[in-house]
Amino acid sequence: MSALSTTTYAVSGMTCGHCKATLTKVIGELDGVTEVGVDLATGRVTVTSATAPDDALIAEVVDEAGYELTGRAA
Repeated sequence: MSALSTTTYAVSGMTCGHCKATLTKVIGELDGVTEVGVDLATGRVTVTSATAPDDALIAEVVDEAGYELTGRAA
């Protein structure tokens, strides 16, 4: 089994528990994603997946949910 990949993204527009639940659901439904962590205080979303994440696809589902992925977080 290969090691899991963990990537942290900066996402703007998240303000509440509903935002957290929505992003956890839409990102979690993507192929290969095993875990999603949303930190409202820092505006960070951590995605753990079986393979390297598809940044464009993650940005697309975040955008469709009404938020803006501004890039990978340092």
